[in-house]
Amino acid sequence: MNAGVIDAVPAHEDRLRGTRPTVWRTPPALVALVVAALATSLWPYWDGLARMWGWWIDSPEYSHGLLIPPIAAFLVWQQRDRLERLPFEGSWLGVSVMLLGGFLLLLGQLGTVYTLVQYAYLVTLVGLALAFTGARAFRLLAVPLLVLAFMIPLPQFVLANLSTKLQLLSSQLGVSFIRLCGISVFNEGNVIDLGGYQLQVAEACDGLRYLFPLMTLGFLIAYFYKGAWWKRALLFLSSIPLTVLMNSFRIGTIGVMVDHYGISMAEGFLHEFQGWAVFMASAALLIGEMALLNRVGHEAGTWRQLFGIEFPAPSPAGAQVRRRSLPRAFAAACVLLAAFAVVTAIVPRPKEIVPPRASLTGFPLRLGPWNGRSGPLEAVYLDALHLDDYLLADYADGAGAPVNLYIAWYDSQRKGEAVHSPRSCLPGGGWQLREFDQRVVPGVRIDGVPLTVNRSLIELGGQRQLVYYWFQQRGRVITNEFVVKWFLFWDALTRHRTDGALVRLMVAVPPLGTVDDADRRLTDLASRIAPTLTRYVPD
Repeated sequence: MNAGVIDAVPAHEDRLRGTRPTVWRTPPALVALVVAALATSLWPYWDGLARMWGWWIDSPEYSHGLLIPPIAAFLVWQQRDRLERLPFEGSWLGVSVMLLGGFLLLLGQLGTVYTLVQYAYLVTLVGLALAFTGARAFRLLAVPLLVLAFMIPLPQFVLANLSTKLQLLSSQLGVSFIRLCGISVFNEGNVIDLGGYQLQVAEACDGLRYLFPLMTLGFLIAYFYKGAWWKRALLFLSSIPLTVLMNSFRIGTIGVMVDHYGISMAEGFLHEFQGWAVFMASAALLIGEMALLNRVGHEAGTWRQLFGIEFPAPSPAGAQVRRRSLPRAFAAACVLLAAFAVVTAIVPRPKEIVPPRASLTGFPLRLGPWNGRSGPLEAVYLDALHLDDYLLADYADGAGAPVNLYIAWYDSQRKGEAVHSPRSCLPGGGWQLREFDQRVVPGVRIDGVPLTVNRSLIELGGQRQLVYYWFQQRGRVITNEFVVKWFLFWDALTRHRTDGALVRLMVAVPPLGTVDDADRRLTDLASRIAPTLTRYVPD
């Protein structure tokens, strides 16, 4: 990551021999071939790259992605004077790296996993660069290429889980700041209750809008800083807790302003301006941290000398000019890239299969002694969940607390619209998980297999509820969220299906009731809905 390292061996050898320094020039025909290879590389990976572009435009968390390619190009240009002193010998290792990129592309295209296609493109670019320049020159390009990794969005399920955890953490730290200001406040999950107002720490305030841009900025600052390696590593890593703390400070500040001046302080332009100001303050703190680190140890140079953006030196006067030739490894890489383009153009994209099923609007509301009453989900949840069909109903049998049944159905989960795990969502409402385990529900079978559920006892204040939930996906009953993601990929690859559902049962545990009674109620209703589920959640 040290931008100040200069490969001076060729010039040193020239001085020892008393000869003119040598600079290497790339002939126009070879430049045209490189440009054509880069242009061709876009075609096989177009689906994933188009999806990534959509994230840059539509998602504030990744809007900085638009700046990453120009920044990477500048970092490559910055090495121009060093690169021109080195011959480009090519490397067959680059061809092997491209084969890896092609394999990842194949998996990503067949499984329609956009993140995999995007990383496959980055691997392919690394292979092309290595095949063209060779190992010695590639060392100067490694960091500029690594910067491109910051433009690739995380998988949606990882992003959703991370967002939920950051909302809760930011809420707790923000409330602590509000209390330090002498304001009475109550916190339930991601809801901050100021008495007259309630603030919800939603996805827009979870800190991800700062986390990824600030990590990118921290990486670049560490790259341009010429201090010790541990200082540069600390600069980069500190961008993560700094983001959380500054976002929590923003939430706390909003709470204080709302308490004094009203809810308008948390809305409109002022709310967006606060976010911009917090990011700029975070960037200033990173630079301040670097100035402090420069006072630690014995660095050779002042702060101004150790941190700065260098520009390439002009070519030495009277240098001997030599023309680069086409490396054989790069020629093979170009042929391989053309093969990728041909194969992706010829091989038909698998069409996703959505099996026929009955709509959940027709799900029976009378199940033995149980009578159900369905209701709608609020628009804010529908916008966040992106589901295709659902059932939300309360079932009562007159013998205890009603049981809430929620079934969420997705025709496709390829584009990130996937089931949201209750384990991630319930804490957002302030519920604490007191117990969590897996349980085989006695006497209940789905498709002849005993039903295994996630069983959780949750608590909020003096209220307790018992929750059963499972993921019913393409003939499988699954309790682990990560296993769900694996089978999504596998079934997309082998069966061209990514449909599936979440089934959740929830019942309140009365103050004088027992958890055993709640277990019996959930077991009874689960035994009655299980035989009918396959009409609405097909195998």
